[in-house]
Amino acid sequence: MATRPLSPLLKSFFTPTLVLRFPAKPPKTLFFFTPRSASSSPMASSVKKVLVPIANGTEPMEAVITIDVLRRSGAEVVVASVGNDHGVDACWGVKLVADALVSDCKDQSFDLISLPGGMPGSANFRDCGVLESLVKKHVENGRLYAAVCAAPAVALGSWGLLKGLKVTCYPAMMDKLPSDAITVNSRVALDGRAVTSQGAGTTMEFSVALVEQLYGKDKADEVAGPLVMRPNHGAEFTMAEFNPVEWKCNKTPRILVPIANGTEEMEAVMIIDILRRANADVIVASIEDKLEIIASRKVKLVADMLLDEALKIEFDLIVLPGGLGGAQAFSNSEKLVGLLKKQAEANKLYAAVCASPALVLEPHGLLKGKKATAFPAMCNKLSDQSACENRVVVDGNLVTSRGPGTSMEFALAIVEKLFGREKALSLAKSLVFI
Repeated sequence: MATRPLSPLLKSFFTPTLVLRFPAKPPKTLFFFTPRSASSSPMASSVKKVLVPIANGTEPMEAVITIDVLRRSGAEVVVASVGNDHGVDACWGVKLVADALVSDCKDQSFDLISLPGGMPGSANFRDCGVLESLVKKHVENGRLYAAVCAAPAVALGSWGLLKGLKVTCYPAMMDKLPSDAITVNSRVALDGRAVTSQGAGTTMEFSVALVEQLYGKDKADEVAGPLVMRPNHGAEFTMAEFNPVEWKCNKTPRILVPIANGTEEMEAVMIIDILRRANADVIVASIEDKLEIIASRKVKLVADMLLDEALKIEFDLIVLPGGLGGAQAFSNSEKLVGLLKKQAEANKLYAAVCASPALVLEPHGLLKGKKATAFPAMCNKLSDQSACENRVVVDGNLVTSRGPGTSMEFALAIVEKLFGREKALSLAKSLVFI
C-alpha cells in the first residue's frame, strides 16, 4: 500500500550559534497510509466541530496542545469531561476545567473526536460507556477519529476500532495494541479515518496533521508557521549558551510558574509538566484574583495558589510562559515584576518564552547585558537582537525561547541546567521528543 507523507510545513526560525548541545540525528519518518479519496477532501471554508475528552489522569500536554492547535485552525473544539465534574485532575498535578460533560455531548455530531493519552486517563476513557458509544457511532458514520500515547491501545483498541489499520502508540505500549491492528513505529500514522501518535513529544505534529485532515494543507501550513515548530521532528534538541555558569540551587529546586488570563496554555502546561517530571517543586500561581484562568485559546487552567501567597515563598527559578494577553498582564503586575527584579538582583534564576521576553523582561530592564530570544514577530522589541534566531538561549542565570514549538526544548534546557544532560536526554526520550 503506497504511503503519503505529511505535506511540508512552514520552516521554523533556527540558526544555531555558539554552544550547541545534543547534535541532530535523522528524524523518525511520519507515515500516512490509505489516504482518503480526493472526492472527500476537506473544505477549508467550513467550521469543523471537534470533541476532545479529558479525564482524571489525562496527559495534560497531549490534551492542551491538541485543543490549542485545533482552535488556532478555526475549529470549534468542545472539551468534555468523562466524569461527573467539569474539573479534571490531569497527570503531574495539572488541573483543567472542561467546557462540558461527555454525557452532554452524546447526541451531538462531530467532524473529529481526538483522545489524549496518559494513565489512568486512557483507562477512564475505556471504562466510560457513554464515550465508547459516542466514538463507535462516530466511526460507523465514517468520521475522523484520533488518539495519542496510551489512548490508541487502551481505548480505541479495546473498543475494536483499530482492526486491520496501521497504527502507532506510546512505544512501551506497542504490545498492548490489539492483535488485529498493524503496528508501525512512526511518530504519527494515518490509515483511512484513524490518526494515531506516540506521545507528548509528538502531539504538536499530530495536531497539525489533524488540521490538515480537517481543512487541508494550506490551513495546516498557516497554523504551523506561528508555532515555531522544529525543522526536524525527532532530532535531538539544541540550545545556545552564553556566559555559562553552574546553576546552584536546592536538591529539589522550587520553581514558580505564574499564569494569567491570556497565557499561552501550551507553553504553560509544557513547562509545568516537564519540570514536574524532572522532580522539581513547581508552584503555579495565578496573578488574577482567582485560581482559575482562561488561557489564550480558552483552555481553563487552575493554579495552585494566588500570587500573593506565592510572594511569601523563596524560589530558585521563576519561569514566565508567553501569550500576548498573559505577558501584558505579567508586565502590568507590580508584584510580579518586583519579584522578578529581586530574583535578578540576587543573581537567581529566571526564564521566559514567546512574548514574555519582549513584553515583560525587556521593558523592565531584566535583559540588560543579556543575550536573549523571543517570539519572532517580537524580536524587534529586544535591545540586543544578536541571538534572536536561536530556538533556546541561555545566558548565565537567564533562559529565553521563541514560542509554543520551542517550549519543550526550553523546558528541557532548564532540566539540563538544573539536573544535567543525562536527565534531560532521558526525559526527552520518555516524551518521545527525541
